[in-house]
Amino acid sequence: RTDPNTGLPMLSETAILRDAKSLSEVSYRAENTTKTRYLYRIVGTKEHAHAEDWMLGRLHQLKAECDRLGKLRGGLECEVVRQVGSGSHRFDMMGRRVDKLYTNVTNLIFRLSNGTPSGKEHALLVNAHLDSTLPSPGAADDALPSAIMLDCIRVLIQTLGWSPASAIIFLWNNAEESLQDGSHLFSTQGEMGGTARAVLNLEAAGVSGPELLFQATSEEMIEAYSHVPRPYGTVLANDIFSSGIILSDTDFRQFQEYRNLTGLDIAIVGGSYLYHTRRDIVANIHPGVTQHMAENVLALLKYLSSPASPIPRLSTFSPPQTTYFTLFGTYFLSWPFSVAQQLHNALLVLSLALAYSSAPVGISIVEYFHGSIYTLAAILGAATGANVVAGFMAYVAKRKMSWFAREWYAAALYVGPAMFGQHRSGLFHRSAASEVVSFTSVHLFFVSLAVGLQYAGVGSSAIGFLWGLSSFLALCYYVAPARRDSEGLPLVSYLIAQIIPASLGGETAAVLLEIFVPLTGRTGDEAPSEHIVASIVAISVFLVVPHAISFSWRLSRRFLRRVLAILGAISILIIIVFATGCIAIFDELHPRRLFILHSEDLLSGERSLHVSVADSAPGVLGLVSDIADRFGATGMPDPRAVAMDEWNVDWDVLYPFSQFLTPFKIPLPTARRSAGSDQHDNGDDAIATLRVFAEMDQYDAFNGKRELHLVIEHPGIIWPVIAFDAHILSWNLNSTPPPDYARHHIKEASFYGVNKWQISFVLNVTSGGVHPPPLPIQFQGIQEKGMWPGKILERDAARGAMDLFEQIDGWLQHRDDGVVYDAMMLGCITGAVEI
Repeated sequence: RTDPNTGLPMLSETAILRDAKSLSEVSYRAENTTKTRYLYRIVGTKEHAHAEDWMLGRLHQLKAECDRLGKLRGGLECEVVRQVGSGSHRFDMMGRRVDKLYTNVTNLIFRLSNGTPSGKEHALLVNAHLDSTLPSPGAADDALPSAIMLDCIRVLIQTLGWSPASAIIFLWNNAEESLQDGSHLFSTQGEMGGTARAVLNLEAAGVSGPELLFQATSEEMIEAYSHVPRPYGTVLANDIFSSGIILSDTDFRQFQEYRNLTGLDIAIVGGSYLYHTRRDIVANIHPGVTQHMAENVLALLKYLSSPASPIPRLSTFSPPQTTYFTLFGTYFLSWPFSVAQQLHNALLVLSLALAYSSAPVGISIVEYFHGSIYTLAAILGAATGANVVAGFMAYVAKRKMSWFAREWYAAALYVGPAMFGQHRSGLFHRSAASEVVSFTSVHLFFVSLAVGLQYAGVGSSAIGFLWGLSSFLALCYYVAPARRDSEGLPLVSYLIAQIIPASLGGETAAVLLEIFVPLTGRTGDEAPSEHIVASIVAISVFLVVPHAISFSWRLSRRFLRRVLAILGAISILIIIVFATGCIAIFDELHPRRLFILHSEDLLSGERSLHVSVADSAPGVLGLVSDIADRFGATGMPDPRAVAMDEWNVDWDVLYPFSQFLTPFKIPLPTARRSAGSDQHDNGDDAIATLRVFAEMDQYDAFNGKRELHLVIEHPGIIWPVIAFDAHILSWNLNSTPPPDYARHHIKEASFYGVNKWQISFVLNVTSGGVHPPPLPIQFQGIQEKGMWPGKILERDAARGAMDLFEQIDGWLQHRDDGVVYDAMMLGCITGAVEI
């Protein structure tokens, strides 16, 4: 913790991992051995409340040390605040609307300042969420950034002579995984939120690193990121994330929407554990990942709290107008859009002049037009070749996601077909003239793309510029010695042209596959995952070897046909390997993720098992049939897929993410006890139940309006949700209801022990009768003691569901199908009522 040479405090990876471990697991003695129990910090659970108590204790320890050091040297003040609040907000994702309520949700805040009013007027906000996802220990997501923030505080307050010119607000928000309730609370309530001028949002999307800059939303914050010792971020990642292509979201949204804060959205990437909830544990965090993020965060804290910081000026900020790249994880290269536009325009003018001077004798502008057509044909040929194979894998071989276990499997499967399709166009031209024209056409394609995208304000246009710059230098080498002979372009020109595509293009392709293979693999069965991955590989082939089509024209037609025949034969062999199942789709690092809900209807006592997967890989029907045969009610027909839409209430606890699932419903044997009677009162354990009723109901028949005040009681239940169809004219939520008759999903999250919430609204009733028609309301919630394996030591509180989950879990681990499973199993209460 202290540098032995300088005596100054330094970051400690050991201390950070120890704190992350304290948040996500605990050791206990059982059967004369030491075992590990993973802590699932899900909002509304006892474990989450304990985690908050632990964190609050750590913050008070740091405050005590800060107070002691502040008295000795001055210029340092630390404050600890536990924020508690209730509220509501609208949350849209994947084209679906959810209205969120939260009750007594908490945040933990540590403000570090110089103790003066002016020093607290403008602050940097640093955020991580304390809760974990359903159901996960959350060692990386987000205990690791939470622990990094703790160690950064220690280093700052122990550094002699350091005092922040601008305050730093460290926020551990809660209920991020229940759709960002804690960050909404901080953004809309309390005084400290009003002093924040910029935000560093720290997340985790993997365990192997490095930490990637996902979003930078102003010129000032891009410049601030240039001060980190280990930069890893490109404008391409920023453009991809900002476009909404990646179906992911962070607290960054709330700080932007409700406080208009600029900032940096930073996340640990790499590895696949995050996509498998039960494997997000400390043991899987790779060495060095912690240090990488911690050093960058500390550098940002020091710069953004210094007198040179832009924080006091960020009440208004400049939108991003900078192109930036990281080189070798050490150098951060950036230049403004204005410079980029000039460079791109200049390169286009020089390229046109060079194309004219390098044109072989007798070549006209029409030839260049043909060359451009063949360049596009090569790109389309690569995409066609890869997608034909994708169609075969998906619909003929029935082997979707055969590439999921390793990102490079996708390249192994689709690079050959993409190159085959790309080189098919080379059969049309074999002369040296065509080679030069083709090479020049590819060059002009990249340069023109750079100019067009830059005018559109897309920072990633730099890729076209850098690729075009490489081929421009190659053409200069061709022209300088007047090499316009029958042999075409010299080989050195190809080597020059490949320097940037082979290096940056290879890295870009790897990043694209690392991002999209896990995410695309986790989409639903109806999603075109196979074609998305195939298209990414085809694009990557063109980015890495853009001039391969030009080089192929040096070959004779006969030789090129032989090359294509060999390439086709190799591709067919690889396709056979993937199509016949010789390569496992799932393994320990990439298990098949199952979603299993044990649902019990409070009114009828009917029990059912709902099974789904978040991927389109084969084997779903066989798995579901085996589960039904082994655990379902006897004498029932074979399970069939259930329509997944907004009216499928079986999965409302996961709405709107449930829209990507392919669900099956399996009836279970009828419960021998009435609903809720298998719950046990173990001290503070409430009987799990859920009740919806109207505390106030007024009907205005003349105006066709009905005013309702609903009460939802849910002892022992977390994340309750109600769903109904109605035309709501007004309500007491902090959002405007849909203007017409619509489906409504209203979800709630609350702190442990809070078992009641309310909502009021006015309905438009068109029946015209003396009495209003009844309003059917469906409801669902998760048993706080019914999550496997997080509640394995408290199973008696949800005995029926947990006993079944234990059997299913053991059966999955020993199922002889060569698949590794990671099942998220939740005990749910469901029902319906007419108001």
